[in-house]
Amino acid sequence: MVETKRCAWCGTDPLYVKYHDEEWGKPVYDDHTLFEFLLLEGAQAGLSWITILRRREGYRTAFGGFDVKKVAAFDEADEERLMNDPGIIRNRLKVKAAISNAKLFIGIQEEFGSFANYIWGFIPGKQPIQNVVKSMADVPARTELSDAISKDMKKRGFKFFGTTICYAHMQATGLVNDHVEGCIAR
Repeated sequence: MVETKRCAWCGTDPLYVKYHDEEWGKPVYDDHTLFEFLLLEGAQAGLSWITILRRREGYRTAFGGFDVKKVAAFDEADEERLMNDPGIIRNRLKVKAAISNAKLFIGIQEEFGSFANYIWGFIPGKQPIQNVVKSMADVPARTELSDAISKDMKKRGFKFFGTTICYAHMQATGLVNDHVEGCIAR
């Protein structure tokens, strides 16, 4: 029997393995998916990623299929609806941030033509950074680049997008490839 090598963080949970194999570290140039991960990464702050993955469909339903224009148009009634939705993390600051961040995301789209143009503009040659990762101990929680992106986004008003969340977003959307050497998803 041939053993398949994966990054240790995904363990054996089928949902985590599927996410690892099919999404994490794959370059995303699509604004819809970039917004989805921005919203989910903000929701994850202080929690484990598997907690959010298990509620991803709840978030999809609650946040209009991750349609940034729909989310940006949410009002106080929507905020209350979300605060009563057991399918998501019911944290008022995170809910408010998701709505506010949607409006700011649209502002970046208007300024740069797309959010992808903006975020990938920080990456040399707009090609994923291929990190050398021998073990998970080699993976940083933040970098100078995530510091710079986070600082710029905070200056624009984004909430729940500090440098650690920013780096996780970079990993999730493939701006950086932090799969360990020999991983099937590398």
